[in-house]
Amino acid sequence: MNAYETILYEKVGNVAWITMNRPEVRNALSSKMREELIQALERARDETDIYLIAITGAGDEAFCAGGDISEFTELSASDQIGRHGRMHPLTLVRQIPKPVIAMVNGLALGGGCEAVQACDIAIASENSHFGQPEIRVGLIPGAGGTQYLPRLIGEKRAKELIFTGRVITAQEAMQVGLVNQVVPHDKLKEATDNFISILLKRSPVILKLAKLAVNTALETTLTAGLAGERDLFALCFDTEDQKEGARAFIEKREPKYIGK
Repeated sequence: MNAYETILYEKVGNVAWITMNRPEVRNALSSKMREELIQALERARDETDIYLIAITGAGDEAFCAGGDISEFTELSASDQIGRHGRMHPLTLVRQIPKPVIAMVNGLALGGGCEAVQACDIAIASENSHFGQPEIRVGLIPGAGGTQYLPRLIGEKRAKELIFTGRVITAQEAMQVGLVNQVVPHDKLKEATDNFISILLKRSPVILKLAKLAVNTALETTLTAGLAGERDLFALCFDTEDQKEGARAFIEKREPKYIGK
């Protein structure tokens, strides 16, 4: 039984599938959905048998079309400051030491585009579109878009999309580095499952260290990042999975990782 009103949470083997489930409003991010996304992400983070997290949207039209603008008309700056004082689900996506994959099945605009940016990997259907159209309703991106997007696609391209509110196709999103793969819509789930199957063959504990190392590279100087990488690389040698990986390579067999 699903315990949420605006999302679906399903465990499939070692994968937690989180589906934004408001298709009647293109899976717009309401306050309730933000709260439930945090709950679901924390649940997936804390469940030891979950190695990967996949996020998608309900229906065929939208991954997430952005914030629920119906909530915006009466909000003040102090209201927003109060909301921003709490954890945002996309911040949590970045912090969770497990790979998070976006399966983009349609429109990814505003907060939906920022969700794609926050995820570690993004696989999109060919009918998906991406953009930060907040400027059109008197706003700037407020869920990380001004920070994630320049790091992903470069300053000039990011400013163009944010300043104009232009929406781009899935193919253009892949060309600029916003998504990893673009596939036919009817092959989206298959392509995502195939990618997940590759990651499930890797060590969960080493994937955690790899995500931490790459995230650190985006948040610090090169010198500090290299020092952090050195330390995380060293930690690998204290794991059982590193020893298993080395033995499997020498013995010419597939490793059997246990996540320790």
